[in-house]
Amino acid sequence: MDNSLSPVTPVPGPDPQQHRVRLSSPADILAVIPHMLGFHPAKSLVVIGAGGSRERVQLGFRYDLPDPPASDAAAEIADHAVSVLARRDISTVIVVGYGPGRLVTPLVDALTKTAGSAGLRLREVLRVESGRYWSYLCGNIECCPPEGVPFDNGAHPAAAAMVAAGLPAFPDRESRARLVAPPTGALAADMDGAADRACDRATALMTQSRRRNGRKPLAGVIAAGRVAVREAIETYRGGGRLSRADAIAWLAVCMTNLAVRDDAWARMDPEHREAHLRLWTDVVSRVGDLWVPGPASLLAFTAWQCGDGALANIAIERALAADPQYSLALLLRDVIDAGVPPSAARVPMTPEEVARSYDEPEGSVGDAGPGRAGDRVAGEQSGVAVAGRGVGAGVAGEQSGAGASGDQAGARPLADPEGAPPARGRRSRPADGRSGSRPLPRPDEAGGRSSASIHPRRPAMGTPVPATKRSKPSGYTS
Repeated sequence: MDNSLSPVTPVPGPDPQQHRVRLSSPADILAVIPHMLGFHPAKSLVVIGAGGSRERVQLGFRYDLPDPPASDAAAEIADHAVSVLARRDISTVIVVGYGPGRLVTPLVDALTKTAGSAGLRLREVLRVESGRYWSYLCGNIECCPPEGVPFDNGAHPAAAAMVAAGLPAFPDRESRARLVAPPTGALAADMDGAADRACDRATALMTQSRRRNGRKPLAGVIAAGRVAVREAIETYRGGGRLSRADAIAWLAVCMTNLAVRDDAWARMDPEHREAHLRLWTDVVSRVGDLWVPGPASLLAFTAWQCGDGALANIAIERALAADPQYSLALLLRDVIDAGVPPSAARVPMTPEEVARSYDEPEGSVGDAGPGRAGDRVAGEQSGVAVAGRGVGAGVAGEQSGAGASGDQAGARPLADPEGAPPARGRRSRPADGRSGSRPLPRPDEAGGRSSASIHPRRPAMGTPVPATKRSKPSGYTS
């Protein structure tokens, strides 16, 4: 079996503090995968792709196994996986299926066939179940016996090195999702009260703005919201955090207005992505569904910047559960599904440019389209620049573009279209909703947490692979 991996190149950028691990066997690969994904996969298909002259690992991603198995679902997953690999100029692939053979093998067969037709080289194809692995490519019973090869991730030095590098692995995906789940019990009641106070504060500011300028009743709220955004970002970049319920609620309530949300979006400098990740994780884990779509979308964006596709998709799911038509979340879902690398996660407008764009006549404050923080496409303003072109469209008061099927955007408004503040009686929680059904299981991508180079020939055993702390393979989620 030909399995060794060579030195890692961090994605999206190098980290001066690298912990080196050695990958020279299937057990080494299996020890690293949970830390690449951020959790231990189960009933999953994990695909790792490498490319370039030195065959460096560019990305890895995970699919749920169709259960019961179905040939059309297997073919669709295989086609999607190969299209993502081809888009990233991948030439060499490692595939690992976690689960019983009846679920893994049909998917492996479909992917093997499709990858071969696309000219991709399968370096290794494994199945993992109950602490043992089997190879689909190795026929040598001395190294790959019929009963499988036992392995222990917990005791593996590669796993320990990944933890030391700051890349822990949760027991499962659900454990990760609980970190950004909505609050419950006393904390939920406390946050609901803080949100009520935030709405009262917004109402007072709107009343003041009407007296000063009746045509712009939201001017005071937008200005105060932008101040809250700047202060929160500065706090987290300085190593602090928001702890008061009122501060978090005020930030979340203000972000129901696109001008405030897009100001925050425009400040998501990749250089500070870890600080921003902490900020939006704290906000999303503290606010209820009524206020979560905007903060959850920015959590998804910053997770994508960090290469943490699993967390990005968990955040997108949280946003869309609250508002299935929230266009920024839909836009980010489509971009991440396409395998676009974290290096593309930049907003091509400055906060000042965003502010000027919103100085134009106001539209409906409740629109949640991708907003104005992006390139202009076909005379409209786009959401995110991806691969040199704009993706998505939509401005306040207009219908959204990519990812929303042209439906009217749907963030809960800070004020009704005529400018009246939301009445307490109308602050009901939205019914739980799911976005439209998907034709294939949602993939969790892992690309930048650690990446590696695959040797074109069998190298000496023990080739070093550095694991980086702040870069993960970029992300998909099921």
